[in-house]
Amino acid sequence: MTDETRTHEARNAEGRTPSDFADDRSPAPESSRPDFLPADEAASFHGERPRDDGWSQLGEPPGQVRWDQGGQQGHGEQPYGDRGGQPGQSAYAGESGWGDPSGRPRQDTAVFTTPLGPPPPPSQAFGMGAGWAPPPGVPGGAAVPARRGPRTSTLVILALMIALLASTLGSVGTYLLTRPPTSGTDPSFRLGTAPSGSNARPPDSIAGVASRVLPSVVSLVVNGGSSASTGSGFLIKGGYVVTNNHVVAGAAQGGEIQIQFSNRKTTPARIVGRDPESDLAVVKPEDTFGAPQIALGNSDNVVVGDPVVAIGSPLGLSGTVTSGIVSSLNRPVQAGEENSSDTTWFSAIQTDAAINPGNSGGPLVNANGEVIGVNSAIATLGRSLGGQSGSIGLGFAIPVNHARRIAEELVTTGVAKKSRIGITIDSTYQGAGVRIETEAKGGTQPIEANGPADKAGLKPGDVILEVNGIVLQDGAELIALIRNKAPGEKVTVKFQRGGQEKTATVTVGTASPQPKPEHS
Repeated sequence: MTDETRTHEARNAEGRTPSDFADDRSPAPESSRPDFLPADEAASFHGERPRDDGWSQLGEPPGQVRWDQGGQQGHGEQPYGDRGGQPGQSAYAGESGWGDPSGRPRQDTAVFTTPLGPPPPPSQAFGMGAGWAPPPGVPGGAAVPARRGPRTSTLVILALMIALLASTLGSVGTYLLTRPPTSGTDPSFRLGTAPSGSNARPPDSIAGVASRVLPSVVSLVVNGGSSASTGSGFLIKGGYVVTNNHVVAGAAQGGEIQIQFSNRKTTPARIVGRDPESDLAVVKPEDTFGAPQIALGNSDNVVVGDPVVAIGSPLGLSGTVTSGIVSSLNRPVQAGEENSSDTTWFSAIQTDAAINPGNSGGPLVNANGEVIGVNSAIATLGRSLGGQSGSIGLGFAIPVNHARRIAEELVTTGVAKKSRIGITIDSTYQGAGVRIETEAKGGTQPIEANGPADKAGLKPGDVILEVNGIVLQDGAELIALIRNKAPGEKVTVKFQRGGQEKTATVTVGTASPQPKPEHS
């Protein structure tokens, strides 16, 4: 065993371990590089420092001599005898002992202890050539700083920038949506010319019908002194104008009538005759200004669903045209002024063509432009339901065949005949059909002697069920049906007597006017 004493200064020189030094009495060993351990692999120890040169893997050689931290020889087991080694060498340093696992010859196999903790890095370790290891704990030879997150100040600045950008974009969007419109003028803007076309229409279209009928329709303005009214009418043969009685009734006691034609020319007119019971009247204008007479049709040929056109002056608006269809026939309607003695019943043509106040007396024409009815009444919701007085799609017209007869009689005689069958209706009867009174009331017999009903064989108490196949619902319907018939016209009556049904043919006659509508 060598007794050479080495100091810590010699061990730390140039960053070399004690095995780098050679014995003074032996040739210098082959130069070798130190092995550096990373800092995180340095083991904590109190005695012997772990060796990486292979000795720790072979175990402790017997009789190894230890050196303590003070450089003194420690006590160990005796080596395996003297193998012929030189003085100053350990017994296991020879060829037959344990050698350096690296294979290099060692001149000094003494084991030195090192201070606690990892060895300090050698000075001038960088840039000393290829193969030199980096300092402990610095892989790759360069110090890598630890990764850190963004600073709080950076996050605050980024948030402020985002808020500013959002505010700017919002302001721009608000401006674009709410900015005032520009004038929008464009000197070069053009919509082009109107397309070529014609205002000619087929004769059977609504426009074609209106163009033919409008010149024959007039507006009436009636001044009765204490009252005034407006209405409509149409020009017939001879320059006469047919209208409703309730339109001109205010001028019957010396009032004035002004008629305006479709060309807006006006002229005075006078009453030729009027019939309160049928609500029809005929007036004569002083001038017609060349207006054509209207064509009269046949109301007996009208069926439900036929297209119709109503023309007149609703609410004083002259020349107004509305269209619709025939929605019902033989509808019993009370015409004339409300709460007046001139009220009457007639069997009307019902239409959904719009008819309003001022349409009264105007024509209801078919697709051929022929008059099929005289517009006379409208249904309303009544005062209890809001007092609506305008059109609700229920208008009523006097059939033109009835108006034709009344107009002829008024022009020829000034009065119209009253159609009657000579019976008195029992208004208290609640059953099906219409019952004739069973006994005289107020001096009036149930059946007029030698009248049309008496001649046909009807008796007091008989219940009339049908007239010309039309089932009767009440007395007003019977009155309206009979009054629409001309005197001398025959009707078929089905009636019930003593539980048996019978049939009779009644010829409509004439009678003096009766003040109450229940008399027929």
